[in-house]
Order: sequence, then structure tokens, then C-alpha cells
Amino acid sequence: MSELRDAALVSKAWPFEEARRLLKRYEGSKDKKGYVLFETGYGPSGLPHIGTFGEVLRTTMIRKAFEAISEVPTRLICFSDDLDGMRKVPSNVPNPELLEDHLQRPLTSVPDPFGTHASFGDHNNAMLRRFLDTFGFEYEFYSAKEFYASGQFDEVLKRAVERYDEVMAIMLKSLREERAASYSIFLPLHPETGRVLYVPMKKVCAETYTITFDDEDGKEWTLPVTGGNVKLQWKPDFGARWAALGVDFEMYGKEHATNEKIYDAICRVLGGRAPNHFSYELFLDENGQKISKSSGNGVSIDQWLTYASTESLSYFMYLKPKTAKRMHFDVIPKAMDEYHQQLRAYHTQDVKAQLNNPVWHIHSGDVPQSDLVVSFSMLLNLASASSAEDTATMWGFINKYAPDATAETHPGMDAAAGYAVRYFNDFVKPAKVYRAPDEKERAALEDLSNALGSAETALAMIARKNELVGNEDPLPEADFDNEEFLQSIVFAVGKVHGFEPLRDWFKAIYEVLLGASQGPRFGGFIALYGVEETRDLINKALDGEFVAD
Repeated sequence: MSELRDAALVSKAWPFEEARRLLKRYEGSKDKKGYVLFETGYGPSGLPHIGTFGEVLRTTMIRKAFEAISEVPTRLICFSDDLDGMRKVPSNVPNPELLEDHLQRPLTSVPDPFGTHASFGDHNNAMLRRFLDTFGFEYEFYSAKEFYASGQFDEVLKRAVERYDEVMAIMLKSLREERAASYSIFLPLHPETGRVLYVPMKKVCAETYTITFDDEDGKEWTLPVTGGNVKLQWKPDFGARWAALGVDFEMYGKEHATNEKIYDAICRVLGGRAPNHFSYELFLDENGQKISKSSGNGVSIDQWLTYASTESLSYFMYLKPKTAKRMHFDVIPKAMDEYHQQLRAYHTQDVKAQLNNPVWHIHSGDVPQSDLVVSFSMLLNLASASSAEDTATMWGFINKYAPDATAETHPGMDAAAGYAVRYFNDFVKPAKVYRAPDEKERAALEDLSNALGSAETALAMIARKNELVGNEDPLPEADFDNEEFLQSIVFAVGKVHGFEPLRDWFKAIYEVLLGASQGPRFGGFIALYGVEETRDLINKALDGEFVAD
């Protein structure tokens, strides 16, 4: 353990860098509460999206890194601002007409359009918790409605009344003149309609801890700030929540970065110590637009898990958190393969390298072995060549490469085969565009088929290539079960037929045989797909069957 801790204390992996900052903060604290508190915030105005998952995952990675360098206990709170008023009807829910009469009411007072929970806020909270539980996060769930109503927030709310002018002074500096004229940090919940009111205060009384205001019809009301009668505007709420809970760490997207000083200042005015922060870049859809809960653009968690493993998603989230990420379906295969590459590398590395490997942070140090004997990108090409509709078809090819592998001994491989079939049928198959070969390509493909059918022909082709490039090495042993031998045949055919650069030859293979502009290392593909099956694929392409289809 000491070796791991020593390596963690100097690791350049970003979770360890943040963990060390947090440990320094804790050790320098005058009033230690006996644990370090992490928080993530969530606005349940729409269905939870992948960015929410990423925030909790990354916070958890820092939490686990902290636990590797310190024995100080930790907690993680997932806080839902479900008292927030519904500003617009989301576009991606059923029965939107149910919501139209409930604008500006707290989300926990809005009917659930899905008909499964007491309110829309409750439904979205349940969705969030289901998503987080799927990934095994350890967290405590806090509801703003319960937090305000239970009295947990009362002391800080009273302090906000006592120091109202100070908090207002912080906020007013950031507001335009028109907005500042009617702004208040307090948002009363109307006693009759239940709507969240954005109205100026007529009086804020520090003796009775009440606020007085006129509603939109001009009627005057006086309400206590405690008991769930009032909520704070979202910026003051950030700082007040940190002060009330004693939050030590919270990360958020870069859209909050400009408000960081405001949150921190309010936290300090209300008697708290501002937490450590980590600002991450946004997630974008295929068009470069920010992913939105209300519009549902980009890839959802459920969609990702239809086509790839949970670990591949975690791997994607780990990489370069301060760089904007395009979250579209075409990033999934790369994430799957890179995750397993890192998984295989981990068990060959020393402790220092392991702590810099993303899989240590994905698995909190308990890193499994990869059982993916065939890469995901290769599985996609096998599915493409065979038009696979099920995993049984895929296993027929996998077992040519790994005869002893089964779905029971290699569950990750079996799952990947299923992901590949679904991904192929939903994304690859509709986009496949075959073309007929030109005369030069046709001649080369015919020679490739002949070389795959005869050891003598294959060795003769390799010898011709060697002569062309001035290679005097002895010929390899003819072994059609050997991926390297098969690759050398493909390479030799391209050289003999004068493809320069040689990538034009491989591009032709992919476009003519697979209907794609790029593809796998073709020797490996032949080894998996089968020599005779590959020859049959070539013959069908030369006969024009794919173009006709």
C-alpha cells in the first residue's frame, strides 16, 4: 500500500492531482469535520443526460484517488434542485399538454407526464438514481424540496436574511441594470398557486426571519424564509448550499466558471469555506451543439449501453476532461477498443504507470483482465462482411481465431459480439456503399483470391514483391492460419500491382468488399473471417453482387 500511496502522491493523472489539492485543503483546515464532502448538483428540468453521469463519474474518480492517498473518510452527495420552477415544457416527454398549465411551479409540484411518479421532479430524480445505481456509484441523494422543508437549510437561510445586503451586493455587481432593479436572492413560493415568484422584496426582516413582497396581482404577503416557503435563486443557492453542508469539492461545466467567484463569495458571507473546484468542458452533439436535457440531443446513457459496455463510457469520460467532447455514435467503437487496449496494458505495467492508466480510475484500482480476444472494430467488420444478425454468427468467426473461447468463459467477448451486431445493423449497414472495382483493382483482387487458394501462388506473389523492393530475406513459411502470413500476401499483391501509395490498395479492398472507406488490418480480418470465406467475398464483389444489391 505504501508503494501505491507513494506513486499516487506524484502521479500526473488528473484525479490524483485534484486529490492532492483536496488533501492539502483538508490538512490546512482549522475546523476539520472528520470527513471530506464531495457534491454534484443536478437540475431535474429534463431527463438526465450523459453529462450528468460524467460529472458524478469524474467526481467519484477524484474521490477514489483521494482515498488512495489519505485515510480521511469521504462522502458524496448528489443534490437535486427539484424546487426549481419549470421554465418551459421539455420537447422530449410524452403528454406535454399535462405540463402546460404548470409553468413556474416547482418540478416536484408538476404532474409526471410519464404517469409513474408523484411529480415530474420525482420521476427525473428516480431516473437519475437509476442511472447512477447502474454504475455502482456510492452516493447520498439529497432533494432540495426535502432539504428546504426539513429545516436542514434553516440556519443558513436565517443567515442570508441577516446578511441580506452583503449577499445582494455580490449579486448586483453581476446583473444588468434592468434585472438588478427587481432582483432578490429569495424566491417565494406563492401560498395559493405554489408558483415560484420572481418578485422584488418590500422588506427582509432579520428579527422575524421573514420576507414581505407583492405577488403578481399586487397582493402583499409575508412569509418565513424557513419551512420550505422560500427558495434561493440558483447562484446564491450554490454558495448557500456549500456553506450549509460544508462541501469540500464540486466540479461543474465551464458555463459555471464565470460565476465561480460569485458562488465562493456568497459561501464565505454565509459563514462557509468555498470548496475546491474543477471546471470541465462541455459535451457536444454531432453538430457541435451543447447537449441539452430538454432537447435530448446527443447520445444518452441508455443509447451508449445499447452499443458498448459501461466501462467504455467511463473510459471516454476519463479522457481530457478539460477538452470539449463530441458525443455521437461514431465515437463508441474507438472507445471500446481503446479501453481494452489499456486494460491489457495495465497488467504489464509498474505501479507508477498503472496509476496513470485510465482503467485504474475506472475500476478504482481493482482492474480485471480483458477477455476481448477480437477487437471491437474487427467485430464490426466481421458483422459487415457476414451481415450478421445474431451473436451465434459472430462466434462462428471468433472460434476460428480462439477455438477454446466460449460465451461462458469470455462473457465480455460475448457482450461485445452482441454490441457489434446491434451497432452494425443500426449504423454501419444503412451507410454501406459498395463500388465496382476498376480494371487494376479487379486484376489485383483476382490475384489476391488466387494467392489465398494456393500456398505455391502465395509464395510466388511474395517473391515477386521481394524482388521489386530489393528484399533478399528468405520466404516465410506458408501458413494460412497465421495472421502475419496472410497480411504479407495482401501487402505483396498491392506492391506487385503498383499501388502507390499502398493505402490506395487497402482503401479499394474496403470499398469493394466491405462497402466502407476504411477497415481493419486485412490479414487479421482474413484470419477471423476465414480464407475460403474471404475468397468467396472477393468473388461475389467481382461478380457485381454487392453493387447490384
